[in-house]
Amino acid sequence: MSLQKITFQNKEGQTLVGRLELPVDQHPHNFVIFAHCFTCNKNLLAVKNIGKALTSSGFAVLRFDFTGLGESDGDFADTNFSGNVSDLIAAAEHLEKNFKAPTLIIGHSLGGAAALFAAAEIGSVKAVATIGAPSNPKHVQHLFKSNLAEIEKSGKAIVNLSGRDFTIKKQFLDDLEHKSLPNVVERLRKPLLILHSPQDDTVGIKNAEEIYVAARHPKSFVSLDGADHLLMRKEDSQYVGKVIAGWSQRYMSIPKNDSLKTKHQVVASLGIEDGFTTNMKVGSHFMIADEPKDFGGNDYGPSPYELVSAGLSACTAMTIQMYTKRKGWKVDLVEVHTSYAKSHAEDCENCETDNAKIDTFHREITLAGDLDEKQKIRILQIADKCPVHKTLHSKTQVITKLVDPFDYAQDKGKWKSLYDVR
Repeated sequence: MSLQKITFQNKEGQTLVGRLELPVDQHPHNFVIFAHCFTCNKNLLAVKNIGKALTSSGFAVLRFDFTGLGESDGDFADTNFSGNVSDLIAAAEHLEKNFKAPTLIIGHSLGGAAALFAAAEIGSVKAVATIGAPSNPKHVQHLFKSNLAEIEKSGKAIVNLSGRDFTIKKQFLDDLEHKSLPNVVERLRKPLLILHSPQDDTVGIKNAEEIYVAARHPKSFVSLDGADHLLMRKEDSQYVGKVIAGWSQRYMSIPKNDSLKTKHQVVASLGIEDGFTTNMKVGSHFMIADEPKDFGGNDYGPSPYELVSAGLSACTAMTIQMYTKRKGWKVDLVEVHTSYAKSHAEDCENCETDNAKIDTFHREITLAGDLDEKQKIRILQIADKCPVHKTLHSKTQVITKLVDPFDYAQDKGKWKSLYDVR
């Protein structure tokens, strides 16, 4: 995954700041805009996790701070729901002008309502997904209901939301009075995916039902059973990202050959904000590598040594099955269990010193089949002849050089800027 800082102007001329996440080693087949929840920002962990799931499926994802939030200019007190919708439209125009027009828009909570309004105005958008969205933007008023009287009387009030103080002005409430989401949804006529948790105590599940009833087909609903409103568990946000990625591709145009030019079999991409969570393209497949939490990682994927162990296990199983089939021996199942550690060599003469430890792969093989003892001994010998095993035992070399990232861009014009990480 490549991460690029994006800035663009809203209709008031204020600068909005976002991040454009790009898939590793391939041109993004479609661009996505993500609208975050009320008073949240682009760096909410759930937003990042959903974005990673989408980039792993070949999408490019733009997440940005609405006016007055995060890194974006402006005063939050002067914003309203209409301003959020306008910011989304400005983001779409920026993508269309500088990259490619967005075809999917995703919104979380009040951002979901804003995404539905914006989708009606953005012609390039082919599909919409909402997460825990209210069926009426006025729903957000319950967050500061104890301050409504003061807002009506004084024109504004300081409201504490999730431990932070925000100034809410009467114009914010007045703007909500004129927004009818059911009417917009009914006229939208674009594929809609509604994701909502039955346990959402911030925006109740009834809201999902009201949006679904108002919408026209094609429309889909996915229950996020057990999830909280902000998708604080990584499992929930990752699941949401995968579901949206799979669902939306039914409505997207996806080229068959969208890989970037590379002569290598594996590409690993790690952004500055990602810790150890590394996006990888392995052959024509996409996956994530990481480190365990006790090592400072997020445990989103296997560690580098687990990947090496996986290569040894897979190669061993393939080699055994290939050999036994050629011999006409019936082996119904081969299982290879492998783990890596630093340990003392079996013939170690100075085992009391730490530097006597060597890289050690512990491998255990189970065979299901009608085999005699002689055949089993031969299979064990063949396991040691698998190509990865031989590579690990042979003298190897790693030749490294720095290359310009633009060397892997097929289009030296427009696409070149995608990998200009600022």
